[in-house]
Amino acid sequence: MYLRILPMIAVALGATSAMAPEVSAAPRDKAFFQSVAGSWKGPGEIVAGKYKGTKFSCNLTGEPTPNGETGIKLDGTCRVGVFKQPMSAVITEAGKGYKGQFLDGADGKGLDIISGAVNGDKVVVGINRAQLNGAMVASLRGTNTMNITISVKVEDQMIPVIGLTLDRDLDSIAVGSID
Repeated sequence: MYLRILPMIAVALGATSAMAPEVSAAPRDKAFFQSVAGSWKGPGEIVAGKYKGTKFSCNLTGEPTPNGETGIKLDGTCRVGVFKQPMSAVITEAGKGYKGQFLDGADGKGLDIISGAVNGDKVVVGINRAQLNGAMVASLRGTNTMNITISVKVEDQMIPVIGLTLDRDLDSIAVGSID
């Protein structure tokens, strides 16, 4: 079951509502998503449940959404041992929150993003698949490190199940020279 939760990692880029008026939130949210665009890589671990202790690593690339909406499009892979899982996600603004999906959404093998908000250097999104409800929190630590926690709701309590720390892949940034 927890390996099915791995697609949530792809968002890396999150279940409270913003307190600022919607008009001023849009530029701030767009700036956040632009700041997390780029290549990221790093280790993670399943911290609860049947697969507790399983370690994995991810390589993800975030880009602006294709139609220029506030949000992000992610693609990449996460590896558990010799197994490699493709990761993809799209998060876009929907009214005062966010919507989207991991992989092919809850109707397929993924998850739906059903809500979300940006608050400073953190994004929180609500996630859903059938009876599974939870949240993913991605927090920037400076400009080159992002911590991600994915929690699921068990009865009336949110239980963290996945933790991940991504570092900006500075080797993949194109550099030029002055002639």
